[in-house]
Amino acid sequence: MNFGPMHRSRFLLTFLAVTLILVQCAAARPSADGATITFRKIFKTSYPEFVEIKVNESGSATAEIRQLSDDPNPQPFQASSAIVKSIFELAAKLHDFDGIDLEMHRRIANLGQKTFTYQRGAETHSVTFNYTLDPSAAELLNIFESLAREQTDLSDLQRTMRYDRLGVNDVLRQIEKDYDAKLLPQPEQFLPSLDQLAADSHFIDIARERARNLASRIRASRQ
Repeated sequence: MNFGPMHRSRFLLTFLAVTLILVQCAAARPSADGATITFRKIFKTSYPEFVEIKVNESGSATAEIRQLSDDPNPQPFQASSAIVKSIFELAAKLHDFDGIDLEMHRRIANLGQKTFTYQRGAETHSVTFNYTLDPSAAELLNIFESLAREQTDLSDLQRTMRYDRLGVNDVLRQIEKDYDAKLLPQPEQFLPSLDQLAADSHFIDIARERARNLASRIRASRQ
């Protein structure tokens, strides 16, 4: 069926109107990505001076751990469903950081400026503190600092495997120490690198054996 110019114009206008309505409805719905909780710690003259961990409800996350003078370079990782659940449940107990005060308000040494931020679309709430006595906030802080420790250890292992093979054993000792202290919330993230190291004859035998043993312990703990 052939349409005249007037019919085509009406059709085009109707199509554009419907498209505009659909776009507006989509914009009004919450983002499919859900909410994101960010932990940031700034502690000048320490190492590292800057830590920022972002965790989305989907489990996608990034870690940025560096000195303040370094260029930003957030690295992606995946947070487990258990960790995501704990983070968002603790944030909910803290009213998603909306209108709360976590600071102890007593004279105490500078332990670094810490900030929790909740964001969902245009909704954003933040709280900043040096030290807190709130048990939910302290637990949330421990989770984020453990994630930061884990990502630092993993980055150090991957870096030394690539650029400093003789330094790998020292990094493995630190990872073992953190693992024994239960400071690594997702130790299975180390398995690909540990397996690669254990199978590579270019690394010294003591490092390969240490990697093999640690990988076995991690796998055993998952059973």
